[in-house]
Amino acid sequence: MTRDDVPQAAEFPEGQLADWRKLVDGVLKGAPFEKLVGKTYDGLKIEPLYQRAKDAAPVVGRSPAAPWQIMQRIDHPDAALANAQALTDLENGATGLALVFAAGSGAHGFGLEPSADAVAKVLKDVHVDAGMAIELQVGPQSRMAAIHVAEYVKTMGIDPAACNIRFGLDPLAAGAVWGRSPYTWDEIKVAVMSGIKGLAGLGFKGPFASADGRVIHDAGGSEVQELAFVLACGVAYLRAIEEAGVRFEQAQAMVYARLSADADQFLTMAKFRALRLLWARIEQACGLTPKPLFIAADTAWRMLTQRDPYVNMLRATMATFAAGLAGANAITVLPHTLALGLPDPFARRVARNTQLLLLEESNLAKVSDPAAGSGGVETLTSELSEAAWALFQETEKAGGAFAALQQGLFQGKVAATRKAREANIAKRRDVLTGVSEFPNLHEADVKVLEAKPITLAPYGAEKFRFASLSPMRLAVSFEQLRDKSDTKLMADGNRPKVFLANLGTPVDFMARATFAKSFFEAGGILAVDSEGFVDPAKLADAFKASGAELACLCSSDKVYAGQAQAAAKALQTASARAVYLAGRPTDAEAALRAAGVTGFVFASGDALATLDDAYRRMDVT
Repeated sequence: MTRDDVPQAAEFPEGQLADWRKLVDGVLKGAPFEKLVGKTYDGLKIEPLYQRAKDAAPVVGRSPAAPWQIMQRIDHPDAALANAQALTDLENGATGLALVFAAGSGAHGFGLEPSADAVAKVLKDVHVDAGMAIELQVGPQSRMAAIHVAEYVKTMGIDPAACNIRFGLDPLAAGAVWGRSPYTWDEIKVAVMSGIKGLAGLGFKGPFASADGRVIHDAGGSEVQELAFVLACGVAYLRAIEEAGVRFEQAQAMVYARLSADADQFLTMAKFRALRLLWARIEQACGLTPKPLFIAADTAWRMLTQRDPYVNMLRATMATFAAGLAGANAITVLPHTLALGLPDPFARRVARNTQLLLLEESNLAKVSDPAAGSGGVETLTSELSEAAWALFQETEKAGGAFAALQQGLFQGKVAATRKAREANIAKRRDVLTGVSEFPNLHEADVKVLEAKPITLAPYGAEKFRFASLSPMRLAVSFEQLRDKSDTKLMADGNRPKVFLANLGTPVDFMARATFAKSFFEAGGILAVDSEGFVDPAKLADAFKASGAELACLCSSDKVYAGQAQAAAKALQTASARAVYLAGRPTDAEAALRAAGVTGFVFASGDALATLDDAYRRMDVT
């Protein structure tokens, strides 16, 4: 044996978990170990360290070393301009087009006109039989788009079997978003099956029906809720297809899934892997030999921000990275300016190139399921699978997906998760970079295209009404405060201001002044910095000269003990509408409030409530 044959770490003793725990306990200094254990919104524990999973088999997704489909969103209301976008995308690296029609679940205000003429214009010079993928995103009002696409293929003399089209029929997702349905499930499935059998009869290979988990994710739901909803919808469509006389072996290829991918890398990876395992379990229960489920991914709508939208590029990159490594078959990156309006060519190019860079330069598709054997990802995959299966069983007991929506089963769980999520955002426990943390009040405007959205006629008379799963964005509450600030700036040339009343030396106040600046500017209140003060009178003069209406004391606890009360009284005398103190309330809270301190700003405090109160005190509406 040569030296090169000996593992480089052979001379070191093998690390043991118990040894690591001893080191951790020394750092914690008596604090409970549970402080290091996180939790998902499903209550699953996230341990700080996992051991390697032994004998873990890769979760089969794409074929070995096969790239995922680079889907580009086509949603411009003007069909001719949408066609120009599609051709540009295909010429510059996209391998598929996601045709988003108006009023579809993922349209987000825009979308194509679902007419035969518009379809023909959008697909002009697009070689739909040349190996590229097409995915339709339709809703009940735009359902005829699927028929128009099929008719276009026939008119052009193209063999339907040569086309790779996912038709995206999904009335369950549409009903969940709308919160109503004009038909019973028995009526709906007959219509769906009529469409599927018609398309299959023409020679299209599908898949035809989509089980869309984005509905849950967009509404603020959890990973378990999203997985269970996909399973419930997928099974509902499988049953409908089988009841229409199609053999399960054929039905197996007629259903596909769509999931949201967000910036939480490990949870996203575990979610995609879990869905494959869960669907294989369903296939086995149906007496089928499991085949890899086709899973399409969209980067998450709810994580997009209007403020500092360039950070959305980073979020989308992480989401694409996670979905790609977890075996997604197709990925659509939502352009970083979509929350502001219809994306321009630059935003579309960035969305496209995000995938190209990860595939062509980082070679992410070269390794199949690289997370296999990772203790953390394997554990999360297993726990998500178990919890999602339990919720799926609960849905089945309720009578299936449609009945569960009628009973509010999913809506109640999603609403609770959304409420918890919004509370953590308000307290900045869930950080939104560029919005709730590290805001930029001097950011330049971002360009979007001017386009008039298409308005479609109402669909059907309302027969059933239930709670809707309406989409949300996590950043909206902070963005609304920033809007107030912008309105004031346009009205009188000035933003709301808070004077950072720094006490002592920079060593004393710098950390809390930096925190306070980010805290207030997250709500659009411009922070006016200052030198350290000792004399309350000079502090009051500096406050008056700043033009601010609010003040925030910033220093160390030691300095606060000797100077905070006098400083607060001086600021109150100088007509400060509110005086805040950067730091947690202590035993001196009562004395500080008596001296004029209005409130305290600190990590995990309710930032939204404090900022709302600040605007109220300044009479800014």
